[in-house]
Formats: sequence, C-alpha cells, structure tokens
Amino acid sequence: MTESDHPTWPKTPEIDEAEPETAEAPDTAPDAEPDELARVTAERDDYLDQLQRSRAEFVNFRRRNDQERAQLRQFVARDVLAQFLPVIDDFDRALVSVPDEERDTGWMKGVAMIQTKLHGIAERLGVTQVDAIGKPFDPSVHEAVATEPGTSGSTVVEVYQNGYRIGDVLVRPAMVKTGDPLEIETAEEASFNA
Repeated sequence: MTESDHPTWPKTPEIDEAEPETAEAPDTAPDAEPDELARVTAERDDYLDQLQRSRAEFVNFRRRNDQERAQLRQFVARDVLAQFLPVIDDFDRALVSVPDEERDTGWMKGVAMIQTKLHGIAERLGVTQVDAIGKPFDPSVHEAVATEPGTSGSTVVEVYQNGYRIGDVLVRPAMVKTGDPLEIETAEEASFNA
C-alpha cells in the first residue's frame, strides 16, 4: 500500500494549470460612478445641513433658557423685595423721627446698623431707588398722591414714599407730590438780587 492509496492519508491538492482566477470589479457603466458620487455628496450635504440646524437650535435653546432664568431670578428678587420694602421704609421713618438727644444712644446706633444692612442687601440684589425730586412727573414710575394747588403738577416736588426698581423692572412706584418746577437761583442771580 502506498501513501496515495491509504484512506487516511491527506491528498495533495490538484493544481489546475489553467488561468488563475482574478477578482474583477463588476462591469460598471461609466455614468454610474458620477451618479453615485452625486448621491453621496447630496446625502453628505443633507447631513451637514441637519447638523448645522441642530447646532443652531441648541444655541437658541440655550440663549432662551438663560434669558428665562435671568427673568425668573429678577421676578423672584422683585417679589422678595416687595415684601421687605415696608420694613425698610419703617426703619427709614423711624430714624428720621428720632429726637436729637437720643441719636447717640446705643439702641439708636443698633437700629441704624440694621437699616444699613437692609439697604446693603437691596443694593446687592441690584435694587435702585427711583429718582423723583425735581424730575418731571412720569406716571410709569411715580404715583401722584397730592398736587400743590394752583400749579401745573408737571414736576415732583416732594416724595412721601420712595420707589424702587430692579434693573428695568419697577418694584414699587414712588408716592409723590407734584407741582411747578422749583426755581433754583444760580450764583449770578443771587448776587443780582442782593
């Protein structure tokens, strides 16, 4: 028995001397490649457009969200401040009405320190006082509760209660008395009248 006749002996592969098989690309028409390129380019442009739109939408969303958050903070600060304004007003009125002989007492200095702290908190919240005295009457920031008789009422001449705003948001209008503009003498007019 020879090796080639043995049933378990591996057989040597038969080599075909014919032409070796080569992997040829399928026949493609010359027009098929530019169409495929145009399709892929159009798909790429579509994806790029979608990406740019998504990015722009996200930037707009973030900007809107930041604006809404800032407005919400401002409205919350306004509501909290509106609750503290009567306390601030009471401290202001209390300090104005203290008799001169009691101004240097310890408890009076303590009350003045509390008033200073309240005003400091209001400033840190971005609170500003509404300008009133000597300004033209503006119904959007002033509330006229009195008018001097015989006047046009075009100018604020006295403030009964201060007005406050946070940024552009009015927290409380100033309660004022209106009248004619105050005539302020200049130095030349004072020396002329003397």
